[in-house]
Amino acid sequence: MKKYLIFAAALAWGCQSKPIPADLIIRGGPIYTADDSQPTVEAVAVKGDTIQFAGTLEETMKYKGETTEVLDLGGATMTPGFIESHGHIMGVGFNEMNLDLMSVKSYDELVEKVKEAVAKAEPGQWILGRGWHQDKWDSKPDKMVKGFQTHELLSAASPNNPVYLSHASGHAGFANAKAMQLAGVNPLSVEKLTSELNEGGEIIRDKNGNPTGIFNERAQTLITKVIPKNTPERNAKALELAMDACARNGLTGFHDAGASRESIELFQSFATAGKLKSRLYVMITGFDRDLIYEWYKRGPLIDPRGVTVRAIKLNCDGALGSRGAWLLEPYTDRPDFSGMATFPMDSVLKTSRDGLKYGFQVCSHAIGDRANQEVLDRYETAFKENPAITDHRFRIEHAQHLHPNDISRFGKLGVIPAMQAVHLSSDRPWAIERLGEKRIKEGAYMWQSLLKSGAKVINGTDAPVEPLTPIASFYASVTRKTLKGEPEGGYEPEEKMTREQALRSYTLDAAFGAFEENIKGSIAKGKLADFTVFSQDIMTVDESQLLNTQVVKTIVGGKTVFQK
Repeated sequence: MKKYLIFAAALAWGCQSKPIPADLIIRGGPIYTADDSQPTVEAVAVKGDTIQFAGTLEETMKYKGETTEVLDLGGATMTPGFIESHGHIMGVGFNEMNLDLMSVKSYDELVEKVKEAVAKAEPGQWILGRGWHQDKWDSKPDKMVKGFQTHELLSAASPNNPVYLSHASGHAGFANAKAMQLAGVNPLSVEKLTSELNEGGEIIRDKNGNPTGIFNERAQTLITKVIPKNTPERNAKALELAMDACARNGLTGFHDAGASRESIELFQSFATAGKLKSRLYVMITGFDRDLIYEWYKRGPLIDPRGVTVRAIKLNCDGALGSRGAWLLEPYTDRPDFSGMATFPMDSVLKTSRDGLKYGFQVCSHAIGDRANQEVLDRYETAFKENPAITDHRFRIEHAQHLHPNDISRFGKLGVIPAMQAVHLSSDRPWAIERLGEKRIKEGAYMWQSLLKSGAKVINGTDAPVEPLTPIASFYASVTRKTLKGEPEGGYEPEEKMTREQALRSYTLDAAFGAFEENIKGSIAKGKLADFTVFSQDIMTVDESQLLNTQVVKTIVGGKTVFQK
């Protein structure tokens, strides 16, 4: 009997010394884990779609079997898969199909791009685009009304084809005369249409009362409602293009900020067909109350490997670029205006109560200091009414400009600021004109202060508002400079993130923002094998070289979905 026990123990030890062979072993470059217990490792073993082991090369190679693939990084740097914490996945796809106006440097250049599109278009076909931003142009047109260009040049370039061009922020749009004609917007109707908006939007008019072609916030619907709807085929093509864009930008996860019924159904069909290249965490659009109530009855859909639907997106104010962000005090460069609420605060409170009741996270778009304060107030009321629910993880999307008194409330309330660091690079040079120096320095882009409050800052790009690449946002997080490297030392440098904080904002903390930190966001045994491989070491390379980083490989569930 004793000999049998010794033999059985030896057999068991022998089995333990020969672990199940891995499908994939990755080695040969710096590997950052975002795991505090071992911040770096030499190699990773993957079985199926899951991390089997992460540690020293010697220990990892014990998992090598006859059929194990060994991937040598060749000196490239691997991190957990980057997660876009706030973007618009269908917008990313459509941005590749429509006019991309992000790079235009003047109104004249915008008009030229429209002329080129008109030359290729069918008679009467809509010309659609997105990405222009008047405050980023090298030169401004002679005629400006309330900080925006007027439609005359655009209308002359396309007299017969309706044109609608969304502002980079998505919070304003620019229409030509033909589009306004089809929408019934003219000098005689504009007063009535404005009153019907109920202060949730603005039709910009000149001194004679004529519409200039600029439609701010909810006024955009006056034009968008007459644009022909996309076909299912076009929607599917847009999502396919968006998946490709995620893969080549190193994104293994994407938080979609405001999805319609049709989009959610499309996401699920892509998941069923195995066509997702990035895992989706979906916020239901707050504009469709019937859809929200349907999901309340159904309950959250939780599938961290594919599509999760467990959040609601509320659009509570506008953007700084369009002067729609809701402020406590008027705009410095428009003292008659303080922005606007675009969603009733009573509805924010009701949605917060319902979200806690039915198990849905509430994610409220708030950019201005008043919008942030008002939303925090509603969240706090709902939390106090439901003290037993402590892990709500409600979010404020953008949290871009805060009153100093509200910064500490994020940590105290457990509210997640979902911020886009690249907005500082793009907006800070002109945002000071909107807010003035005091408000900028005390409350804008307050990453380090929010982190010190105990909040988890999660990162992204708001694509297609900004290009989808996380490299620019990572750079902005740690330098607080424009993408041209200005100014020396960065804007308000005390608010910079460390590189470790920036990495977590795109990985482990981003996963936390979707209740998924136990299965995503770090390189650790049992987690999904989602990895981003960069051409250089983003944790040590000189900041002057950070923007030269390229994504060389994207791995989702142990499978390569992009190879440069």
